[in-house]
Amino acid sequence: MAAQPPLIYPFGDAAIAEAAAIIGAGGIVAVPTETVYGLAADARNAQAVAQIYAAKGRPSFNPLIVHVTDLAAAEAIATLNDDARMLAERFWPGPLTLVLPLRTEAEIAALVTAGLDTIALRVPAHRAMRALIAATGAPLAAPSANASNGISPTRAEHVAKSLGARVPLIIDDGATEAGLESTIVAGRTMLRPGPVTAEMLGEMLPIVPGTTAHVSAPGQLATHYAPSKPLRLNATRAEADEWLIGFGAVTGDDTLSSDGDLVEAAARLFDALHRADTSLAARIAVAPISEMGVGVAINDRLRRAAHR
Repeated sequence: MAAQPPLIYPFGDAAIAEAAAIIGAGGIVAVPTETVYGLAADARNAQAVAQIYAAKGRPSFNPLIVHVTDLAAAEAIATLNDDARMLAERFWPGPLTLVLPLRTEAEIAALVTAGLDTIALRVPAHRAMRALIAATGAPLAAPSANASNGISPTRAEHVAKSLGARVPLIIDDGATEAGLESTIVAGRTMLRPGPVTAEMLGEMLPIVPGTTAHVSAPGQLATHYAPSKPLRLNATRAEADEWLIGFGAVTGDDTLSSDGDLVEAAARLFDALHRADTSLAARIAVAPISEMGVGVAINDRLRRAAHR
């Protein structure tokens, strides 16, 4: 049987209620923001976030932007210094993402932050995204709702064409206003230009363009979080000094998925690496992972970690 195309609902109470039910059940939906359409999931649910990567065919686990309703909600997840608070008070709600230190008590899935100790946060202005956050009561991770390396979607039909049946529901509220991904700022560095321009930021703080030595936000290309211990890939058994992360038929000290489920494996990946890194073993080994679907992203992440 052919896969069913996504449902496209016009913005309204019924659309928000249906989308909130899907997210509450651990699913994903497409929703407009003032920048582009986003592919949203509960940022606290690793399995749901893994579905974002699977749907997009994302080549690596870049950190995702998390959308919250207001500054208070952001402060419950991250620590804002005076600079960050000044920018938030000026540009939120709006198309500015701030990369901030993640609070240890925040219940954000490690997959969202790509295992980093920072998180990218934004308070959106768009009525549909704000309504969905309110209806779910959840922080929503939401990268652009298109296949990886495709053109970012600014209309519901763009999402449907790019993702098809991989997204069950699209909320249609017309063309997005900005049509360009949000500006990303970490400290006083602009990591990605966007609708909030350098000139606008400069009226508040001395902001410089640049990148970081590792990926701390979406849209950067570099090495992700890597464990402190040597990591061996495609291992079918553990050596004497290794902590083995299993998959499928390969069992170990931990497992990404005993059933060989790639979405489950993606959801567990960063937590498993952290457990391995804090174990008493001197080295880490990881079982072979299938190179298909979201397995491509898992293997990309593991290769980066192994070649730190």
